[in-house]
Amino acid sequence: METEDARDDLEAPKGLNGENGGNGTGGAWTFLTNHSHVLICLARDPSARLRDVAIEVGITERAVQRIVADLEGVGVLTHVREGRRNRYSVHGARHLRHPVEAHTTVGAVLALILEQRIS
Repeated sequence: METEDARDDLEAPKGLNGENGGNGTGGAWTFLTNHSHVLICLARDPSARLRDVAIEVGITERAVQRIVADLEGVGVLTHVREGRRNRYSVHGARHLRHPVEAHTTVGAVLALILEQRIS
């Protein structure tokens, strides 16, 4: 005879991004921030339109523009104009800003996610 506790153990685990019930607070959350999501998108596709990045991340285009400005402001990201589009470059040698993770670089984190080296 199966107990209720045993059945609970068989359920799918709750993920970090809130699938299957979230974190118990009623809302979904993700492990990485929107800043990191935007950076991942631009590292994967350096010529992506910010409109497309906004759709992929699930935020407004204006929010993506602010995030790009933040990332450019600290030297993690730069862009050059190519015709009517921008091409973004990620500067992976930059260290993360918070003291807890300042020992690692942007490139090291992106490499874990993208499974490639970012210089």
